[in-house]
Amino acid sequence: DMEDEKRQSTVKDAHGQKNNQSQLNNNRKIALCGVLIALAMILSYLESLVPIHMAVPGVKLGLANLVTIIALQRLDLKSTIVISVGRIILSNILFGNMAVLLYSLAGAACSILIMTLLKKCRVFGLVGISVAGAVFHNLGQILVAVCVMENIRIFYYMLVLLITGTAAGVAIGLLASFLLKNIRIQA
Repeated sequence: DMEDEKRQSTVKDAHGQKNNQSQLNNNRKIALCGVLIALAMILSYLESLVPIHMAVPGVKLGLANLVTIIALQRLDLKSTIVISVGRIILSNILFGNMAVLLYSLAGAACSILIMTLLKKCRVFGLVGISVAGAVFHNLGQILVAVCVMENIRIFYYMLVLLITGTAAGVAIGLLASFLLKNIRIQA
């Protein structure tokens, strides 16, 4: 009887320790997601200060997507979605125009979907995944614009966004590759 009580006590302690470790990992992941949302918001805000879009409307480098790509490589899909959606909602509330929220969410959804699929296929490197993410982000926004404005001709602008999205995707992909090799991010 004494041995059984001792064994049960040990199992409870071990189980309790396991729960504490699991909770600690969960807390760490939540904190990391919060930090990455803040970083993405800062990058998004800094990018809004640079008037690249003056030359071509709707075009930007997409610095905040750097955080999404890194999260997709280092964290799980759920955390990546939380970071992306959290950044979009908070940035639109704090710095932007709530009218563009739908465009941003559609772009992010398309981007994360294609990048996740390509990552699982293991055919493309990080730069290729980033380019696809940038192009599909633009496609998602164009689809929303076509629906909202009820004008199919908006698709003509996709050619411009395909070119600029490819260039931005290459730049962000190269930067993400560099950062992933030189910094440690783990949940």
